[in-house]
This record gives sequence, C-alpha cells and structure tokens, in this order.
Amino acid sequence: MRALIQRVSQAQVIIDGDEKRNIANGLLIFLGIEEADTAEDIKWLSAKISKLRIFDDIEGVMNNSILDINGEAMVISQFTLYAKTKKGNRPSYIRSADPKISEPLYLDFVKQFSIDISKYVVTGDFGAHMDITLNNSGPVTIWIDTKNKE
Repeated sequence: MRALIQRVSQAQVIIDGDEKRNIANGLLIFLGIEEADTAEDIKWLSAKISKLRIFDDIEGVMNNSILDINGEAMVISQFTLYAKTKKGNRPSYIRSADPKISEPLYLDFVKQFSIDISKYVVTGDFGAHMDITLNNSGPVTIWIDTKNKE
C-alpha cells in the first residue's frame, strides 16, 4: 500500500464534473493499493499517518499531528501510484490491485483512518473521474510505502 500525503490548507474534489467535496486545514491522502496488501497494511498505515507530526506547533516547528490540530482529512484512491515507467513511455499499472480487491481495501482504510482520527473522512468516488484542487501548505508532501515501512 502506498500513500502520498499532502499537508493542505484546503482541498476539493469534483467528481464526474459535478459533485464537490471539500476539506480545510488537514491532510489530503492519495492511496494506491497492490494485490499483496492486507488488513495489517491498513492498520499500520492509518496509525502512522494519524500520528505523523507534520503540522506546526506555536513555535513554527513541525511537532503536531492531525490529531493535535483537530485537522480534516480527504482520501482519494489512486492506482497510478504503482505506475511502472522502466520500459517505454507508457506507464504500466500491472502492480495495482484489481478493483475487486482494491475497492474494499480502500474503503477499509477510510473507515480505519476515520476511527484513528475520530473524525469523518471525506473521500472521492472509487473509480470515478475526479478533479482535485489543493493548497499544499509548506509545501509538505510525504511518501509512505507499507512494504518498506517508510
């Protein structure tokens, strides 16, 4: 499981050119899932992100987590996080899990993250065309892969 995490002052997803969902200060998490991912990956990743100290304290030092600032969260499924670009110019997504596997894991991650931060988590719609706008605060962008535990 891979997550690309961005600290945002705001983020919005527009689903199929129509429905809009927004968050303010918090985290925008792009989540990629491969076939080898399990419930253990979900638990580890959710706990790691919820405790990640990437928000400024009163002295301007990144010492606070999303929990500490009572921040909001948005999770967007993104199979392209597993793109292979070694051969040719067209990325291969063979490592991304089939939707029958990835959608339930995505929903389980959202549920677990909501529990871990004690707050509703905004989502896109799995498999839909989505336009995302965000203001990356910092900028702060973190990449986490559960297989490497980093």
